[in-house]
Amino acid sequence: MRSRRKKSGRSIKKPLNLSKTVLEYVRGKRYTPSTLSELSQQLNIPSAHTHIFKQTLDDLVEKGEIVLNQTKYRSPISNQLKTGTINVLPKGFGFVRVDKGADVFIPRPHLKGAVDGDTVEVEILAEASPKGPEGKVVAILKRSRTHLAGTILRKIKKHYIAYAPLLGVEKPVQVHSKLELEEGDRVICQVKTWKNKEGLVDAEVTRNIGNISDPSIDIQAAVEEFELPDGFTQEAIDEAKQYGKAVLIDPQRKDLTTWEIVTIDPDTAKDFDDAISLTKDPRGHFFLGVHIADVAHYVKPYSHLDKAAYLRCNSTYFPGTCIPMLPEELSNELCSLKPHVPRLTQSVFMEFTPQGDLVNYSIERSCIHSQKRFTYNEALEVLEHRKNSPHASLLHRMVELCGVLKKKRFERGSIDFSLPSSTILVDKKGVPQKIEKVEYDITHQMIEEFMLKANETVATHLSKKGLSLIYRIHEEPSLETFEDFYQFAKMLGFQLPNKPLRKDIQELFEQAKHSPHLSQLSISFIRSMKLAAYSTDNLGHYGLALEHYCHFTSPIRRYTDLMIQRLLFQELPKDFNLEAVATACSEKERVSFRAESSVTILKKLRFAATFYQEDPTRIYEAIVTKIKPFALFFEVPLFDLEGQVHVSNLGNDYFEYRPESMSFKGTRTGKLYQMGQKLSVRLEEVDFVLLQSAWALPDARKKKCNDS
Repeated sequence: MRSRRKKSGRSIKKPLNLSKTVLEYVRGKRYTPSTLSELSQQLNIPSAHTHIFKQTLDDLVEKGEIVLNQTKYRSPISNQLKTGTINVLPKGFGFVRVDKGADVFIPRPHLKGAVDGDTVEVEILAEASPKGPEGKVVAILKRSRTHLAGTILRKIKKHYIAYAPLLGVEKPVQVHSKLELEEGDRVICQVKTWKNKEGLVDAEVTRNIGNISDPSIDIQAAVEEFELPDGFTQEAIDEAKQYGKAVLIDPQRKDLTTWEIVTIDPDTAKDFDDAISLTKDPRGHFFLGVHIADVAHYVKPYSHLDKAAYLRCNSTYFPGTCIPMLPEELSNELCSLKPHVPRLTQSVFMEFTPQGDLVNYSIERSCIHSQKRFTYNEALEVLEHRKNSPHASLLHRMVELCGVLKKKRFERGSIDFSLPSSTILVDKKGVPQKIEKVEYDITHQMIEEFMLKANETVATHLSKKGLSLIYRIHEEPSLETFEDFYQFAKMLGFQLPNKPLRKDIQELFEQAKHSPHLSQLSISFIRSMKLAAYSTDNLGHYGLALEHYCHFTSPIRRYTDLMIQRLLFQELPKDFNLEAVATACSEKERVSFRAESSVTILKKLRFAATFYQEDPTRIYEAIVTKIKPFALFFEVPLFDLEGQVHVSNLGNDYFEYRPESMSFKGTRTGKLYQMGQKLSVRLEEVDFVLLQSAWALPDARKKKCNDS
């Protein structure tokens, strides 16, 4: 007896109708998840079309229009599952924000091939864990990109194997090219399929940027890899140019052109967002003026300039250059608070008592005429009496107010710490010439204090007016993640109570200021914190111990600051979605940070490579920054690079890891390696592709060990 297929009332007459029919059927209210065989029966697929049907289903899964969960196909819409954008970190795990404030942690094994920026569907596996909710990707609904940036590793028969940083070393890309390529070529590829028969990403080369050996293309490669907008439309440039080159003083603005106002910025800065004025009366009251470039005057909502700025959300800074948020006609000219020329500003005037209490403030549109462009170094020279200046008294008043505000902030519970930073100087060809340490001296501190106070004042002002705005938020850490920092601090010998308060953490960093452990302690503290972000929900700022805080003081380089400027003096269009702006700015900030970090590490490695080429046997001074059971980690100050040596390469001995003191001790020789210890290390190899360096201890047996 012949069996008959169960009829669903649908039949396939032409293979071309398959995709549409499948989607309509799977999205139907009565559909239940079905296997390939079950779907074939339900849709009356002729056996001759089975292979076409299977390929159609695979294509729909690849596009995210249907989901294959285990062996059953279903619609991607489900009440049991959550949808969001995945943020995949360099270490391989990721986070998906599915609801406001709820980030789902995705371990590496549960990514299911998702890459950074993909829209994914996740299944929640555990509601509570030290990292928050944990889940797995069950479907990739939308790919974030169709192109990949990669570096050619080798040729195999008719194709090439490339390394794409977005995918990591575990996911090589199979690349096809009509042009002959060489090892080290940095290429842009169009993805043909995210998983071919060999399980590899399959792609076609569309452009060869150049070879990894050429430092002049580092920025261009980063722009392609992180899909940063580069260049402006002619319409945006024309809009910027229509304002001309000169600024006319607006009689409706507060005229500050005769005031003693100065700017203090890094040596290489071109976009001067902020300027300062400060006087003091006989009572000891301080009158601080923070004057910010009025970018909102030039960049109108929905204009071509506005679209260009929103596409970027921020400027991205690389060694020797910058990808600006706005055309240089504005960023480096009309909006930049250059000395000796009139500029339109928004000014925050604040009156403080000698104890640092804010007793009065106003926010006004103004016009200034900066009298001096100080660099941080020049200002410091004046303060240390190494250089004369007619503005010396102003600078000394700034130092005085800075101390008062800093003390007040400390009393409030703000946690005061700073990470060491460096500046890489490059020549016109992108070759690094020098790495300079940036000292967080009093000139940096006073500008930071004034900007913090202006941001707080503006946020409080807008909030009290009942306006919706974009806050800069920093949520309180969970007890579980903070426990890691607590234990780390104890291992370094610092004393903390079982339930430390803000003042305990403040005292800890005060003690650590002159300790070799300050850098690692700061890094550990940051890792225990949640990331700062932008939000229309006022969740406060934990690090600054503030209820109201926003970004206002850098509108040339941050779109959020431009939005705050508009909220102060303009009425936004009703359809302007602040929440969408906050989300976009948070995401673009993260992308820019990763692009900047990638280029910075590469330049540091190039700098180290020049020393290696000159003398491969050279010995460098290093400081132990971290010890784990498997390796010793250290910083090489000359290059501002972190290196590591595996425990098996520490010397001709068996080294035992001692967790209570985070140290290694040789069982035979008694040789000790511990945090903060100075080391002599030798550079063994530099890998520009994987952004790694290999190091060895000169006295230990020779064996290369790569960085993590």
